[in-house]
Amino acid sequence: MVAVGGDPNLPEVIDRRRVELADPAVPGFPQPYHAAEGLQLKQAERLIGGCVDAAGRLARASLMNVVGELAEAGFKPVGCGLLLSSGRLPGTLAGILASHTMIHTAEGELFRDALAQASRHCKLPLTTVKERELFDRAAAVLDLPSDDIQLHIAEMGRSVGPPWRQDEKFAALVAWLALSAWPSQRESIYDKSEPERNR
Repeated sequence: MVAVGGDPNLPEVIDRRRVELADPAVPGFPQPYHAAEGLQLKQAERLIGGCVDAAGRLARASLMNVVGELAEAGFKPVGCGLLLSSGRLPGTLAGILASHTMIHTAEGELFRDALAQASRHCKLPLTTVKERELFDRAAAVLDLPSDDIQLHIAEMGRSVGPPWRQDEKFAALVAWLALSAWPSQRESIYDKSEPERNR
């Protein structure tokens, strides 16, 4: 997870952390669909249902914790960004479990769904974009050349230090898009009670 703030035209990283969405105490984690492969369908449904519930709880708790800590630091969270997969899932669990490729896709979707629900739980608007379309969408929305966006994303990582991995760069960019979607960015992203601290 990467949180960005400040000037919506050139935001800075204000938080970076790893968010755990898999509880090792829950059967099936960290790869619930892999664990369900080979089980009877009803058993597979129960196992995956337990993982869905646990991932949802962890996502809500993690996002609420982040929102609270950012608020304590003087920031007003205004939205979430989430990268989407380009894969499409079959309509049935049996169809998913019949394909190893679909099993991988379904596991990604399970965790993305948990994060999307957590965003709704925290009443934060959700900006979504497919990963393969991220830089094209960013160039259009931010009205910046893709090269300039990539350069700024690389610079953003210097403030938090290495490693600045590809997934963190993508998270920072989709967060930037979420920040830019806020209707009155310059007037509303700061807590008016502590304007200097927030800037």
